[in-house]
Amino acid sequence: MITKTRTTKETDITISMKLNGSGKSNIKSGVGFLDHMLESFSKHSLIDLDIVCKGDTHIDDHHSVEDIGIVLGALIADAIYPVKNMERFGSANVVMDEACVSCDLDLSNRPFLVYNLNVSGKVGQFDTELVEEFFRAFILNARISAHIIEQRGKNKHHKIEAAFKSLAVALRRATAENKRVGIPSTKDVL
Repeated sequence: MITKTRTTKETDITISMKLNGSGKSNIKSGVGFLDHMLESFSKHSLIDLDIVCKGDTHIDDHHSVEDIGIVLGALIADAIYPVKNMERFGSANVVMDEACVSCDLDLSNRPFLVYNLNVSGKVGQFDTELVEEFFRAFILNARISAHIIEQRGKNKHHKIEAAFKSLAVALRRATAENKRVGIPSTKDVL
Protein backbone atom coordinates (compact mmCIF):
# COMPACT_ATOMS: atom_id res chain seq x y z
CA MET A 1 0.00 0.00 0.00
CA ILE A 2 1.14 3.50 -0.78
CA THR A 3 -0.35 6.48 1.07
CA LYS A 4 -0.88 10.16 0.39
CA THR A 5 -2.42 12.90 2.49
CA ARG A 6 -3.73 16.31 1.55
CA THR A 7 -4.73 18.91 4.12
CA THR A 8 -6.25 22.24 3.18
CA LYS A 9 -8.61 24.66 4.92
CA GLU A 10 -11.44 22.75 3.20
CA THR A 11 -10.45 19.06 3.44
CA ASP A 12 -8.23 16.63 5.32
CA ILE A 13 -7.74 13.48 3.23
CA THR A 14 -5.70 10.31 3.64
CA ILE A 15 -5.79 7.64 0.95
CA SER A 16 -3.92 4.34 0.94
CA MET A 17 -3.92 2.33 -2.27
CA LYS A 18 -2.60 -0.96 -3.64
CA LEU A 19 -2.68 -0.95 -7.45
CA ASN A 20 -2.66 -4.71 -7.98
CA GLY A 21 -4.90 -5.66 -5.12
CA SER A 22 -8.12 -7.60 -4.81
CA GLY A 23 -10.70 -4.80 -4.94
CA LYS A 24 -11.16 -4.39 -1.19
CA SER A 25 -12.17 -0.96 0.05
CA ASN A 26 -12.88 0.98 3.20
CA ILE A 27 -14.18 4.38 2.15
CA LYS A 28 -15.37 7.20 4.38
CA SER A 29 -15.50 10.31 2.23
CA GLY A 30 -18.35 12.01 4.05
CA VAL A 31 -20.29 11.91 0.75
CA GLY A 32 -22.50 8.82 0.63
CA PHE A 33 -22.98 8.62 -3.14
CA LEU A 34 -19.24 9.10 -3.75
CA ASP A 35 -18.50 6.27 -1.29
CA HIS A 36 -20.75 4.01 -3.37
CA MET A 37 -19.02 5.03 -6.63
CA LEU A 38 -15.51 4.57 -5.19
CA GLU A 39 -16.43 1.16 -3.74
CA SER A 40 -17.52 0.14 -7.27
CA PHE A 41 -14.33 1.63 -8.72
CA SER A 42 -12.20 -0.35 -6.25
CA LYS A 43 -14.06 -3.61 -6.84
CA HIS A 44 -13.85 -3.48 -10.63
CA SER A 45 -10.32 -2.06 -10.92
CA LEU A 46 -9.00 -4.56 -8.34
CA ILE A 47 -7.35 -1.60 -6.62
CA ASP A 48 -7.45 -1.81 -2.82
CA LEU A 49 -8.50 1.53 -1.34
CA ASP A 50 -8.69 3.04 2.13
CA ILE A 51 -10.05 6.58 2.03
CA VAL A 52 -10.79 8.94 4.89
CA CYS A 53 -11.92 12.48 4.17
CA LYS A 54 -13.03 15.15 6.58
CA GLY A 55 -14.39 17.94 4.43
CA ASP A 56 -16.48 21.07 4.65
CA THR A 57 -19.63 19.22 3.58
CA HIS A 58 -21.67 21.67 5.67
CA ILE A 59 -21.03 24.03 2.73
CA ASP A 60 -21.38 21.41 -0.03
CA ASP A 61 -19.60 18.31 -1.32
CA HIS A 62 -17.48 20.03 -3.98
CA HIS A 63 -14.16 20.29 -2.14
CA SER A 64 -14.30 16.73 -0.82
CA VAL A 65 -15.16 15.23 -4.22
CA GLU A 66 -12.53 17.20 -6.14
CA ASP A 67 -9.77 16.78 -3.56
CA ILE A 68 -10.32 13.01 -3.35
CA GLY A 69 -9.93 12.95 -7.14
CA ILE A 70 -6.66 14.89 -6.82
CA VAL A 71 -5.17 12.58 -4.18
CA LEU A 72 -6.35 9.34 -5.77
CA GLY A 73 -5.05 10.45 -9.17
CA ALA A 74 -1.66 11.36 -7.70
CA LEU A 75 -1.44 7.91 -6.09
CA ILE A 76 -2.20 6.26 -9.43
CA ALA A 77 0.58 8.32 -11.04
CA ASP A 78 3.02 7.29 -8.31
CA ALA A 79 2.12 3.63 -8.88
CA ILE A 80 2.35 3.50 -12.68
CA TYR A 81 5.05 5.94 -13.82
CA PRO A 82 7.39 5.26 -15.42
CA VAL A 83 5.18 2.83 -17.33
CA LYS A 84 6.99 -0.44 -17.96
CA ASN A 85 5.72 -3.97 -18.60
CA MET A 86 2.11 -2.74 -18.67
CA GLU A 87 -0.42 -2.87 -21.48
CA ARG A 88 -0.69 0.97 -21.43
CA PHE A 89 -4.06 1.18 -23.26
CA GLY A 90 -7.37 0.13 -21.75
CA SER A 91 -10.95 0.18 -22.90
CA ALA A 92 -14.29 -0.88 -21.45
CA ASN A 93 -18.00 -0.54 -22.09
CA VAL A 94 -20.08 -1.03 -18.97
CA VAL A 95 -23.83 -1.63 -19.04
CA MET A 96 -26.11 -0.92 -16.12
CA ASP A 97 -29.68 -1.73 -17.11
CA GLU A 98 -30.58 0.82 -19.82
CA ALA A 99 -27.30 2.76 -19.49
CA CYS A 100 -24.01 2.12 -21.27
CA VAL A 101 -20.84 4.17 -20.76
CA SER A 102 -17.48 3.64 -22.43
CA CYS A 103 -14.03 4.56 -21.21
CA ASP A 104 -10.93 4.46 -23.37
CA LEU A 105 -7.67 5.46 -21.78
CA ASP A 106 -3.95 5.74 -22.31
CA LEU A 107 -1.34 5.75 -19.55
CA SER A 108 0.36 8.45 -21.56
CA ASN A 109 1.80 10.72 -18.84
CA ARG A 110 -0.03 13.44 -20.82
CA PRO A 111 -3.33 14.24 -19.09
CA PHE A 112 -6.40 14.87 -21.18
CA LEU A 113 -10.08 14.30 -20.47
CA VAL A 114 -12.92 13.99 -22.96
CA TYR A 115 -16.09 13.80 -20.88
CA ASN A 116 -19.55 13.33 -22.34
CA LEU A 117 -21.97 12.20 -19.68
CA ASN A 118 -25.41 13.76 -19.80
CA VAL A 119 -26.35 14.04 -16.14
CA SER A 120 -27.74 17.10 -14.44
CA GLY A 121 -29.46 17.76 -11.17
CA LYS A 122 -29.10 15.43 -8.21
CA VAL A 123 -28.92 11.78 -7.33
CA GLY A 124 -30.26 11.79 -3.78
CA GLN A 125 -28.39 14.67 -2.15
CA PHE A 126 -25.43 14.44 -4.57
CA ASP A 127 -24.93 17.20 -7.16
CA THR A 128 -24.27 15.40 -10.43
CA GLU A 129 -22.09 18.22 -11.76
CA LEU A 130 -19.46 16.97 -9.29
CA VAL A 131 -18.97 13.80 -11.34
CA GLU A 132 -17.07 15.74 -14.00
CA GLU A 133 -15.11 17.57 -11.28
CA PHE A 134 -14.01 14.24 -9.81
CA PHE A 135 -13.00 12.75 -13.16
CA ARG A 136 -11.11 15.90 -14.21
CA ALA A 137 -9.16 16.02 -10.93
CA PHE A 138 -8.43 12.29 -11.07
CA ILE A 139 -7.35 12.21 -14.74
CA LEU A 140 -5.17 15.33 -14.55
CA ASN A 141 -3.36 14.14 -11.43
CA ALA A 142 -3.00 10.55 -12.69
CA ARG A 143 -1.60 12.02 -15.93
CA ILE A 144 -3.85 9.75 -18.00
CA SER A 145 -5.58 10.53 -21.26
CA ALA A 146 -9.18 9.31 -20.96
CA HIS A 147 -12.42 9.51 -22.92
CA ILE A 148 -15.50 8.81 -20.80
CA ILE A 149 -18.49 8.74 -23.13
CA GLU A 150 -22.16 8.00 -22.53
CA GLN A 151 -23.44 5.64 -25.21
CA ARG A 152 -27.05 5.64 -23.98
CA GLY A 153 -29.13 5.78 -20.83
CA LYS A 154 -31.81 7.60 -18.89
CA ASN A 155 -31.23 6.94 -15.20
CA LYS A 156 -28.57 9.29 -13.77
CA HIS A 157 -27.47 6.84 -11.08
CA HIS A 158 -26.98 4.09 -13.66
CA LYS A 159 -25.02 6.36 -16.02
CA ILE A 160 -22.71 7.68 -13.31
CA GLU A 161 -22.07 4.24 -11.86
CA ALA A 162 -21.40 2.83 -15.34
CA ALA A 163 -18.86 5.66 -15.84
CA PHE A 164 -16.98 4.82 -12.64
CA LYS A 165 -17.04 1.11 -13.48
CA SER A 166 -15.90 1.63 -17.07
CA LEU A 167 -12.97 3.74 -15.83
CA ALA A 168 -12.14 0.99 -13.34
CA VAL A 169 -12.17 -1.83 -15.89
CA ALA A 170 -10.25 0.20 -18.48
CA LEU A 171 -7.62 1.09 -15.87
CA ARG A 172 -7.35 -2.56 -14.77
CA ARG A 173 -6.77 -3.56 -18.39
CA ALA A 174 -4.26 -0.76 -19.05
CA THR A 175 -2.19 -1.63 -15.98
CA ALA A 176 -2.21 -5.37 -16.70
CA GLU A 177 1.28 -6.85 -16.72
CA ASN A 178 2.80 -7.54 -20.12
CA LYS A 179 6.57 -8.02 -19.98
CA ARG A 180 6.80 -8.43 -23.75
CA VAL A 181 6.01 -4.74 -24.36
CA GLY A 182 8.74 -3.44 -22.04
CA ILE A 183 8.30 0.32 -22.29
CA PRO A 184 5.15 0.55 -24.43
CA SER A 185 6.21 3.57 -26.48
CA THR A 186 8.26 4.22 -29.59
CA LYS A 187 9.74 7.15 -27.63
CA ASP A 188 11.12 4.61 -25.13
CA VAL A 189 9.75 6.60 -22.20
CA LEU A 190 6.34 7.34 -20.68
